[in-house]
Amino acid sequence: MPAYEAAVRIDASPERVWEVLTDIAAWPQWDSGVTKVTGSLGIGEKLTITVEANPGRAFPVRVATLERPRTIVLRGGMPLGLFRGVRTYTLTPDGETRGTFTASSPLAAAPSMIRFS
Repeated sequence: MPAYEAAVRIDASPERVWEVLTDIAAWPQWDSGVTKVTGSLGIGEKLTITVEANPGRAFPVRVATLERPRTIVLRGGMPLGLFRGVRTYTLTPDGETRGTFTASSPLAAAPSMIRFS
């Protein structure tokens, strides 16, 4: 499955970055492609993500992994299996905090739909 990965060093502790990452209502403030997130961030819970690239459609995802303060994995897709995707956020301390975002999907165009501010 094609994947896209972006990483950034953040001058904050993993715990502080985790606070920001788990405030789903604030995602549009730091993820330039996301316009709205609703739902609950808990294992097995559903989130609905609305993105700038497709404002008329919200994408439902389920929280597959939630390991404080290190990893969040969201899995979702479109009806009838037309698209399946995985969105992974990983925090790794290395002096600062290294935040890694990985998105994978059967669509080769996935990287063109993702950008960071």
